[in-house]
Amino acid sequence: MKETYENLKQLLNKLEYSKYGWHICGDLKAASLLMGLQLGYRKYCCFFLCEWDSRTKTLDFLKRNWPQRKSLKVGEKNLQHPAQAEWHKILLPSLHIKLCLLKNFVKVMDRTGSAFKYLAEKFPRLSKVKIKEGVFVGPQSCRLFKDNMFNSLLQGDEKKAWDTFRLLSTNFLGNIRAEN
Repeated sequence: MKETYENLKQLLNKLEYSKYGWHICGDLKAASLLMGLQLGYRKYCCFFLCEWDSRTKTLDFLKRNWPQRKSLKVGEKNLQHPAQAEWHKILLPSLHIKLCLLKNFVKVMDRTGSAFKYLAEKFPRLSKVKIKEGVFVGPQSCRLFKDNMFNSLLQGDEKKAWDTFRLLSTNFLGNIRAEN
């Protein structure tokens, strides 16, 4: 079954989702479909905060600051269909969020820097294309968090971003949540 709005709608109807109101766990594509959003996001893929029409090609990559959404009313901005679930009933798996953030981090790293070259040495079984695109799995991200050598090779903004990402992943998205 292909992931489409109509198929998810039919599946939820067969399960009688409206009767039970369960929480739904899925990735960003499934969450976007459930919320009735347009697919094909290229830059901003959040479905709670953005007030952005993904089909607006004239402003794509030009406008940096988009206003925060004021409501989730059907028909405003990027909504294409009525929502099939309430936004607070959709759960995103933390591992999925971690791997997406890691992918984005690696994609913006300096390709000529020593930290990027170290990734190829650390994971010799990964192809150059996968490393360039930041395609990692959970155990590989855990190995990177514990690797002091990788941390020492990062400099400037990359180091700040990595430290923040590592703290977020271990203290908020990890198995044990920090009190703060």
